[in-house]
Amino acid sequence: MTNQRSFKTRVRARMAKTGESYTTARRQLINRAAEPTPSPPPTAAQTERIADDLVRARTGRGWAEWFALLDAASATERTHTEIARHLVAEHDVSGWWAQSITVGYEQARGLRAPGQRRGGGFEASASRTVAVPAPRLFEAFADETARARWLPDVEVRVRTATAPRSFRADWAGGPTRIVVGFDAVGESKTRVNVLHEKLTGAEQAAELKAYWRERLAALKVLLESNGDLR
Repeated sequence: MTNQRSFKTRVRARMAKTGESYTTARRQLINRAAEPTPSPPPTAAQTERIADDLVRARTGRGWAEWFALLDAASATERTHTEIARHLVAEHDVSGWWAQSITVGYEQARGLRAPGQRRGGGFEASASRTVAVPAPRLFEAFADETARARWLPDVEVRVRTATAPRSFRADWAGGPTRIVVGFDAVGESKTRVNVLHEKLTGAEQAAELKAYWRERLAALKVLLESNGDLR
């Protein structure tokens, strides 16, 4: 929420200065964020984003306990995928939490910076559960007219779209791209996960993380209010 409020404040400050609309000012700030910066500030670490009490409630152990177990398993010598699979296979951790613990461990052991992929490169992610079936949520991304209702003024070139499970596209002419997954939660709810890849640094990752949280919140309101995507 802090990142989102900060981003909105910057958008409104630019609007007051330039006279641009909210959409135009937001787009300009996002485009400017694509330019490399010499010393970008880090995004929040995983252990700060996800409280220890919540990790313990969902997985049975807190951060320190998971880190100790992974140290004992020589996890620093393993790849990200190997660590996550170890958590699933050996400790019965669900897929999402296995990924979250793995990222937190890699950050804590200096294997990646917050917002950075293992081995280099930055990315931003956001997710939201929406009370609509998966096909309708998928359409909101895959159909150009529907997408323009909640994601305006952005050039999106579709790479692959597999209904109703996944959507991949180049973003704003590249070089960044988005990877979107859809997971049905029962018959009437779907969780959408957006991963924005190939970012230039931590500042751009923070900006786009806030941006996607805002856009997914807008999409949720639109769909759950029975908004006509056409």
